[in-house]
Amino acid sequence: MIALRLVRLIESHSEELAESLLHKLERSSRAADLKKVPGHEIRERVHEVYRNLSDWLLTKTDDDVERVYVALGRRRAEQGVSMSALCWAIIMIEENLWEFLEMEGMREKPLEILGSLELLRLLDQFFEQAMYFATLGHESYWREKQAEESAILAHSA
Repeated sequence: MIALRLVRLIESHSEELAESLLHKLERSSRAADLKKVPGHEIRERVHEVYRNLSDWLLTKTDDDVERVYVALGRRRAEQGVSMSALCWAIIMIEENLWEFLEMEGMREKPLEILGSLELLRLLDQFFEQAMYFATLGHESYWREKQAEESAILAHSA
């Protein structure tokens, strides 16, 4: 399976990919809120995605993605990261992968294009789920905060 070979290439360059993404995030005005997150936390999260991409694409269930990304969305909300910055960071993780694969010349042969399309489908599915669940976590944090504030106001009245 060509897509699996491409994923293994990504995994073997996970450190390099994580570093290039971190530099892009630091320079991105759309991701400026991520400066509120400790650098090592972002580095570990991004590196984990790249290092274990085959697991995320091939063996993790929707429940696994939901569990991890709802928690991530809540964590970023607690840290004061805007939803737009969170979503932009997830988009950049995927874009960074495609830039890497293009630099590696992985789209030159017809069979590799087919493998890239297969990988694109899997990546899109994963990152769309990640963004959805991270958004759910982010929103649930703020709904709970609002409910707590309303309860405090009701008790003080």
